[in-house]
Amino acid sequence: MREPARELFRDAAFPASDSSLFSSFSTPLAQFREEITWRRPQEICATPRLFADNPQEGQVKQGLLGDCWFLCACAALQKSQHLRDQVFPPGQPSWLERTYRGSFTCRVWQFGHWVEVTIDDRLPCLAGRLCFSRCQREDVFWLPLLEKVYAKVHGSYEHLWAGQVADALVDLTGGLAERWNLKDLARTSGHQDRPVATECRTCRQLLGLKDRCLLSCSVLSPRTGSGALGSFHAFIVSDLRELRGRAGQSILLLRIQNPWGRRCWQGPWREGGEGWSQVDAADRSELLSQLQEGEFWVEEEEFLREFDEVTIGYPVTEAGHLQSLYSGKALCHTQALPGAWVKGQSAGGCRNNSGFPSNPKFWLRVSEPSEVYVALLQRRGADGVARVRAPVGGPTSFPGKDYQAVGLHVWKVEKRRVSLPRALSAPPVAGTVCHAYDREVHLRCELAPGYYLAVPSTFLKDVPGRFLLRVFSSGRVSLSAIKPAAQSPAHREAPPAGEWETVRLRGSWRVGRTAGGSRNFASYPTNPCFPLSVPEGTGPRCVRITLRQHCQDSKCHPIGFHVFQVPADGGGLGAPSLLLQEPLLSCVPHCYTQEVSRLCHLSAGTYRIVPSTYLPDTEGAFTVTVETRIDRRSIHSQEMLGQLLQEASFMAVMKKT
Repeated sequence: MREPARELFRDAAFPASDSSLFSSFSTPLAQFREEITWRRPQEICATPRLFADNPQEGQVKQGLLGDCWFLCACAALQKSQHLRDQVFPPGQPSWLERTYRGSFTCRVWQFGHWVEVTIDDRLPCLAGRLCFSRCQREDVFWLPLLEKVYAKVHGSYEHLWAGQVADALVDLTGGLAERWNLKDLARTSGHQDRPVATECRTCRQLLGLKDRCLLSCSVLSPRTGSGALGSFHAFIVSDLRELRGRAGQSILLLRIQNPWGRRCWQGPWREGGEGWSQVDAADRSELLSQLQEGEFWVEEEEFLREFDEVTIGYPVTEAGHLQSLYSGKALCHTQALPGAWVKGQSAGGCRNNSGFPSNPKFWLRVSEPSEVYVALLQRRGADGVARVRAPVGGPTSFPGKDYQAVGLHVWKVEKRRVSLPRALSAPPVAGTVCHAYDREVHLRCELAPGYYLAVPSTFLKDVPGRFLLRVFSSGRVSLSAIKPAAQSPAHREAPPAGEWETVRLRGSWRVGRTAGGSRNFASYPTNPCFPLSVPEGTGPRCVRITLRQHCQDSKCHPIGFHVFQVPADGGGLGAPSLLLQEPLLSCVPHCYTQEVSRLCHLSAGTYRIVPSTYLPDTEGAFTVTVETRIDRRSIHSQEMLGQLLQEASFMAVMKKT
């Protein structure tokens, strides 16, 4: 008796259609719109595999999509079993197993959290073959599946056209990545957060790092005669070898892998080139035999002349800790806190602005002599202006890649009760060289025990944005936000006079159930959702909504809320769908305070109030208080000698299961 056909998963959130391929039809990908079909791996080859036994068979190759920056970062998974298992959770059924259902789950690090992303395994094809990324052996599918996961995170495949290798490395490792400008090393000499003083020394450092971390290099604008390397294109540095030449000289060679999968280098160290006459025949034969499709050797001087940048992903130990690029120490101690620049409040701009002291500030306490990395990661901007410094893999401007110019400075202070103006007027112990249009900037410091003040800033004043401040340290550290001075009750917005009806709604945020975090996270619709009904009247009603968390003042979570209006004809519109719409009004940014409040005017209708913490899975209890002004004349009573009779308040307790 034949086994009934298994129904395979189809991802409705990222369907096999144009909506998953394109965002604006603004790239060369659009010309293939009518020709792309979707196939599962078993429809592409006879015996698909997730991973190859031989790492060379799993090497990355780029297709029609301009995402070389992402593919180069993917090669990091081949250097670390720990990273591979982190991104591809083990135990997922493959195509030949009875439990296979056509879906795969990967993890991607997003703004402080590992997020699980599930896709179906229908992949874009042209003429029956994969049209985007593929592995060296086309029956190995870890790379195109991961590319689809990353496209889903970004909204479409087309959104992967152009980006930074460093950003993708952080998303795949949860760690740090550095970019070294090969043309500016002399100018950056002497800064402790940069490698050293000469170009020669830089390549020697890469020699020591090659087996521990991913190395990538980029061409931003090719030199005359070397246009075959392309422009805004990223490569993988797959090996470095130091040889002794026939004349006794030291020769450093770098093996470069082009994701395009074709040999494009015609320099002296190409196969048959004159460079090989400088070394023994045995060395020449060994190194040339190692070349795979798309790989070539270059000598150190050529490398520094023809390439513009090197990107290095920090090593990750099997225990999951970052390792310093410079000392090799494990950075076992980590801290992270979110923050925001708010126009008119905490967006003070750079140190050239008098408003700089109003920027968000953080205490960093170092308990023992430590090598410390402080990193500032910003979320994408919302003004629609692309501001990426030299993206590789495509055009220099692309939707969704816009970042502000940001910087980070750290001051040593003697004690926590410090004079802020005096402290910030002194030179910092560490600071970024400039404000950079990068998604993340970071500092490396050797810090003695004590208190430090960390201040992240945008270059321009009153530029809003959100960020995550991360600390990695070889010794014990703690990080805490400095809360702005709380407003006294006298500064609270006073309600108009009259009678008020009060409703108090109690709730809680619970890990894995109702702690969905802010609207930046896909889990936001799981937050508690409370109904609010505004009755008909002579006009909009005055309503004050207050969210108060039940906690000690020193242990407040950042809180806020949004109010969504239920459409008049919104029959059947559930809370998850409603919460994907734009809110009618908001009380944000999320603040480290016990209570936030908003006074507003609402027309008659039905609404939903959604209180949230900034980060998901943050537990806590809260009360939402809704005060609605009664739309009628006040009631007076002779018995009370003309004093106002307040309507009785009542309490409604809503439980969310």
